[in-house]
Amino acid sequence: MLNLPNTLAFIRILLAPLLFWTILNESFFTDSGYHITWAYYFATFIFVIASVTDFFDGYIAREWNQQTKLGAIIDPLADKMITIAAFLGLMLIGEASAWAIYIIIIRELFITGLRTVAVSEGLDIKASWAGKVKTVAQMVAIGFLLMHWPFGSELLWFAVALTLYSGFEYLWGFRTAFIKDKK
Repeated sequence: MLNLPNTLAFIRILLAPLLFWTILNESFFTDSGYHITWAYYFATFIFVIASVTDFFDGYIAREWNQQTKLGAIIDPLADKMITIAAFLGLMLIGEASAWAIYIIIIRELFITGLRTVAVSEGLDIKASWAGKVKTVAQMVAIGFLLMHWPFGSELLWFAVALTLYSGFEYLWGFRTAFIKDKK
C-alpha cells in the first residue's frame, strides 16, 4: 500500500544514489567553478532531507495510523540505503575508516535481515532507545564527516560502539520474542 510514510521511504531510496554520486564527484562542483565546500553543502543537504523524511515517515505512520507491512520492510531498508551510501562514499574519499564502515554495514545488514524475518513471522521487534540513539549518532557522524569538520572520526567510532550495543539489544529482543511466540 502506497501511503505518505511509504512514499517518504521511497524518496530516501531515490536520494541514496544521488548522495553517493555527490560525495564521489566533488570535482563536478570545482570544475563548474564552485568552491569545494559547495559539494560538502550539497551532500549534507541531501543527507538532511533524507534524515528529515526518516523522522516524518515514522511519525506520520504512527500518528495517522498508516503503518503497513510494506512500510515495516522498506523503512529500515531505506534508512540503510542512505546511511550506506553516505558511509561508503565517505570511506572511498578517505574521510571515514574502512573498519568502522565495515562494522556498521555488517551490523545494519544483519539486523535489517533479522527484522525482515521477524515481520514475516508476525513478530514485532520495535526499535529500542539504543537503536534510536545509534541512528542519531550515525547521522551526526555522517554530517560532521560530510562537512569535513573536526572530530568526525571520533564521532564515527562512538557511533560504531552504539551500533554494536544496539545490535546486541536487537538480537536479544528477537530471541525473546521468538521464544515467547513458540510457547
